[in-house]
Amino acid sequence: MATSIARTCCYVSRHRSCILPSLCLTLRSKFHCSSTVHKGLLFSLNKRGVLKDSFPENAAQDQLPRLLQSGAQTVYCGFDPTADSLHVGNLLAIIGLLHFRSAGHHVLAVLGGATAQIGDPSGKTSERERLSADAAEANTRSIRESIQTIFANHELHFHDRSRKLGTVTVLNNLSWYKDWGVVGFLAEAGRYFRMGTMLSRHSVQSRLKSEDGMSLAEFTYQVFQAYDFHHLNQIYGCKIQLGGTDQLGNLMSGHEFIHKVSGEEVYGLTIPLVTSSAGDKLGKTAGNAVWLNRDKTSPFELYQFYLRQPDANVEEYLKLFTFLPLVEVEKLMEQQREDPGKRLAHKRLAAEVTKLVHGKEGLESAKRCTNALYHSSVQALEEMSDEELQELFREAPFHEMLLEPGTTVIDACRKVNAIPEGPRGYQMVLEGAVWINHNRTDKPEQILIPKLHILSNGLTLLRVGKKNFYIIKWLSL
Repeated sequence: MATSIARTCCYVSRHRSCILPSLCLTLRSKFHCSSTVHKGLLFSLNKRGVLKDSFPENAAQDQLPRLLQSGAQTVYCGFDPTADSLHVGNLLAIIGLLHFRSAGHHVLAVLGGATAQIGDPSGKTSERERLSADAAEANTRSIRESIQTIFANHELHFHDRSRKLGTVTVLNNLSWYKDWGVVGFLAEAGRYFRMGTMLSRHSVQSRLKSEDGMSLAEFTYQVFQAYDFHHLNQIYGCKIQLGGTDQLGNLMSGHEFIHKVSGEEVYGLTIPLVTSSAGDKLGKTAGNAVWLNRDKTSPFELYQFYLRQPDANVEEYLKLFTFLPLVEVEKLMEQQREDPGKRLAHKRLAAEVTKLVHGKEGLESAKRCTNALYHSSVQALEEMSDEELQELFREAPFHEMLLEPGTTVIDACRKVNAIPEGPRGYQMVLEGAVWINHNRTDKPEQILIPKLHILSNGLTLLRVGKKNFYIIKWLSL
């Protein structure tokens, strides 16, 4: 088993040279081996790059295609609520579930309210900070809402209504662990796991060699994930698990556990880990997370994240993160090559992902913020809500003030502490250091004029210098 793991890890690591080229070639091509696969979901997802590998290794050649073509199947993917939001590193797993649901299969999104308190060691160089039960519960509620929103947005904006959707169910694995005792669980499940096999897992080996080692809690994580798969297999008839390439060892544990307990044949499918242009995993641990919840990453920020992707990433990301037909992706890339300055592919990528995560309103918000910030559009400013302005200028102080008759430019600046008191502040306005709603003003005693200094939505965007923004919400007397 250790040899099998080492060989597979050689394949799934995007940035590691492979020591067995012939094996890797076989794994890459196995989705193409069967004529039935060419017409099926697995072939389509592999061609887009959404699927990387299958377990057992030969499953994609015959068993899985036949299973998927025999009728609606149940597929699951797990998400540990270690934060109050998922991030773009998790988005591809959700998109994988969406593809299966669009093909008529039933999907389970399993939130690890229990396993998050243990901590998955996969891909980690040190143990996670302990998560309290209360924090796990709060995070689970938040992530559940986000996942349900994404599924609803997909059904509303991207689903081909001529095809029947499968069902979607969001579960919390705490529901089937809360009544277990330690002794009972070990007596029931622990006897099926072998120490040698567990120790051979890549996630375990890498940690055992580290300075901090590995805790017993982390070591048992693979047991709990394996039991999750078993529980879902028994209750929901689930036979397929999706997971990142770093989850391959846990997928193997689930497969082996189920096979020993019931003899049932189940399968694991891995999806690629999304990395930055520097090759770093896009996750919160890496410190560069782009979140899916609006209160942590606004629609504008998500839109800009994809809009700013290097040219080399755009085609791959269009295939991974959107549902555009590959023919349309190729056409977009051809248009991009003909006129790179228009950045049509970047804009379409950013729009598609933002609409999936935040809906049509979120996309419109992102475009308004983009026009307001980068195109100095006063109209866009007028159309923006208080929430959008605060999202766009997260670091900007937000003030609500009474609009008294005769309020001047210098009065407004001083009330929000945008300029120094006394002659120095007055001089700054005279010298043109103050901008109101993208227009430079150099008259300190100018009385504020509606529609010029105060927009129709009752807002004023004040800027001093290049980067110091202040938002004023005017309240009438």
